[in-house]
Amino acid sequence: MTDAPTPLERYNAKDAEPRWQAAWSEAKIFETDNADQRPKYYVLEMFPYPSGRIHMGHVRNYAMGDVVARYKRAKGFNVLHPMGWDAFGLPAENAAMERKVNPRAWTYENIATMRGQLQSMGLSLDWSREIATCDPAYYKHQQRMFLDFLEKGLVARRTAKVNWDPVDHTVLANEQVIDGRGWRSGALVEQRELTQWFFRITHFAEDLLKALDGLDRWPEKVRLMQKNWIGRSEGLEVRFGLTQPVAGYGDGVTVYTTRPDTLFGARFLAIAADHPIAAALAGGNEALQGFIAECQRIGTAQAAIDTAEKLGFDTGLKVRHPLDPSWELPVYVANFVLMEYGTGAVFGCPAHDQRDLDFANKYGLGNTPVVCPEGQDPESFVITDTAYDGDGRMIHSRFLDGMTTDAAFEAVASRLEGEGAASRKVQFRLRDWGVSRQRYWGCPIPIIHCESCGPVPVPVEDLPVKLPEEVSFDQPGNPLERDAAWRQVPCPRCGAAARRETDTMDTFVDSSWYFARFTAPWLQDRPTDPETVNRWLPVDQYIGGIEHAILHLLYARFFTRAMRETGWSGVSEPFAGLFTQGMVVHETYKDEAGAWVPPADVRLTTEGGERQAFHVKTHGPVTIGSIEKMSKSKKNVVDPDDIIASYGADTARWFMLSDSPPERDVIWTEEGVQGAARFVQRVWRLVNAAGAATGDGAADLALRKAAHRALAAVGEDVERLRFNRCVAHIYTLANALDDALRGAVSPTAAQEAAGILVQLIAPMMPHLAEECWTALGRTGLVAAAEWPEAEAALLVEDEITLPVQINGKKRADVTVPRDADAKAVEAATLALEAVQRVLEGKAPRKVIVVPGRIVNLVV
Repeated sequence: MTDAPTPLERYNAKDAEPRWQAAWSEAKIFETDNADQRPKYYVLEMFPYPSGRIHMGHVRNYAMGDVVARYKRAKGFNVLHPMGWDAFGLPAENAAMERKVNPRAWTYENIATMRGQLQSMGLSLDWSREIATCDPAYYKHQQRMFLDFLEKGLVARRTAKVNWDPVDHTVLANEQVIDGRGWRSGALVEQRELTQWFFRITHFAEDLLKALDGLDRWPEKVRLMQKNWIGRSEGLEVRFGLTQPVAGYGDGVTVYTTRPDTLFGARFLAIAADHPIAAALAGGNEALQGFIAECQRIGTAQAAIDTAEKLGFDTGLKVRHPLDPSWELPVYVANFVLMEYGTGAVFGCPAHDQRDLDFANKYGLGNTPVVCPEGQDPESFVITDTAYDGDGRMIHSRFLDGMTTDAAFEAVASRLEGEGAASRKVQFRLRDWGVSRQRYWGCPIPIIHCESCGPVPVPVEDLPVKLPEEVSFDQPGNPLERDAAWRQVPCPRCGAAARRETDTMDTFVDSSWYFARFTAPWLQDRPTDPETVNRWLPVDQYIGGIEHAILHLLYARFFTRAMRETGWSGVSEPFAGLFTQGMVVHETYKDEAGAWVPPADVRLTTEGGERQAFHVKTHGPVTIGSIEKMSKSKKNVVDPDDIIASYGADTARWFMLSDSPPERDVIWTEEGVQGAARFVQRVWRLVNAAGAATGDGAADLALRKAAHRALAAVGEDVERLRFNRCVAHIYTLANALDDALRGAVSPTAAQEAAGILVQLIAPMMPHLAEECWTALGRTGLVAAAEWPEAEAALLVEDEITLPVQINGKKRADVTVPRDADAKAVEAATLALEAVQRVLEGKAPRKVIVVPGRIVNLVV
């Protein structure tokens, strides 16, 4: 154990922090024993991608999780707080191409660097459970579960449209298509049909939606985002008859709609560019072929389609209105209709859908309002440039006129169902999860393709299917396709020559079950131990960025259900509590030439009340710009290593926790960090001064109350993840201790308050807390100490403050003993200077005391 430093010394973070990190490691106090019978608490931050270095966002994220982990450990829980690496992905391949290095070597070098940085933060992590998703010991089990999901019918293989980059020769996610071009190559993206592997997430669509209501410790914003992404809707599939049949197709078009009440407002029917009718008509029509090719260049992202100009191609076909066969509507191929959603065909009601209105206005199709808002005159209600998509009363709709929209929905549905022209259907926006990626650095899909047997699962005993060690990135495309020695294998079923699946899994798969693997990462023969995973899951507190609100969290929820179906767990939800922290932001700076300048090269001054900035090297003026998310492109990045080297990890942690509510962005400022550093030294001085207190005890009661009230308040706010409020309570206690030490506080009360102060800062500034703990002469590690109990008697307020109203208007507040009777309250009120000024020496006509609430005077 370390020796106590001399009290008069300044606290030296450079000396203390490595010492205490070594002491924790030697004691193994953060390693979790699965056999421990105490109540469990699983806290987890979203694990990082090993990009090379941690950033201040990591510092904030992991500091928050560490406060919770240390607090819960002190409260007597068996805490699981592990760390790993989301290590597969395209950046490693890009690095391989640009730097002529192996993706594996690049990734593991980055892991080593970032592990050291995280350890320097003093995080209470169980490093014995560390995993990396690129390790065959991890993805072996992922392959096993893929095969189990396949056997259960939760994996499918089919042809689907994808975004294809013709330069990089790979599928792109929708988010990687920017203005119709590949995010890296800049090439015009094409839509291609490729045979892909899918996880059947739609199998759980209804359950995934309904279960959101039970996730009451998730942010409402995130739950709403997931509900919208799943997108459950109740509507009708309606058949529009073609006036002339299309060869090879038939004589009708089926449309899914959630607004059959607006059918009398229909002006056109639109089909997707890859609808069978469009394909049939394009054979002999070069203009239509060109339009379809243009549509395909938009990509498949719904956001890109929604923001693109609405374009259409008039096919010359017409369809009959389902409620009036004599009414014919033109059929367009349109760039805003996707084959993957609904039936690939929609009817356009321009008056009540903005997309349809934009389209109709462009092509002169007009509009007919059929829903009139309540209180609006139907005779004067018109639509020009803005559609009305709300509820109201039906107009211009024949037998529906005067009905509410809900009643009209039912009336149309009943009539068309009775005629066999429609059927009710529940539709989901959610689509199955395509997991095939044409990349090397990912988990190989454990399938072998045989001409005779078709796709054959790799036998479990042959797992893992490892990636080849030596690969070349000297040409575009997936290196696995070019590696004949790896690709060519015998069929496990018939023994004939066959080939491996060369697609690898989407990296979202890797992060969809890592939290379950952490519960027993040493298992070699199976992904999880169901008994163990059932005891630890769901994660009690999950912490990460809002950017993962939909895909990662939704995929993890699917995976947990799929693991339940295949016997690898017995739980349905992965995360009981979710917290999404704000970003770390910083001012931006530009030099005279307009180039971005990093904060480390900027000197800030304040002259005449105005902030000015200068370049520390050139001494030229620097323009102070807007406050934005830290990014390498704008160079407004602060390196955590620099902050830790200059101030220590505890200062960085304290500032990150104190400056703003954790769900909001935190503005990084040098002044704020310096303030945090000053508080570190102040705590050190107070603790040492408490050990030397010699007063007679006159200030003891006030100090003890302040200490125990802070203890209770900090505990309550840690539970609610209100870290900035915890910091405020700690400042209040520090002030009370400072005041008491200047007065007549006894050694006993001073050291009790100092000890409580040390335990309150321990989850936030753990190294300083250990040093202070030793200075107070306490034994053992504060990291292993129990959380103190607040004394109930010291939490009771002896006095209460009541508002005083005179003739109904508040004029003052009166503070009285809690047990004061009405006469005592009246006397104290009448003695107030503010009351005497109003009374001007006269007695009030009446004094009404409402016990514990208010005092009313009538004059």
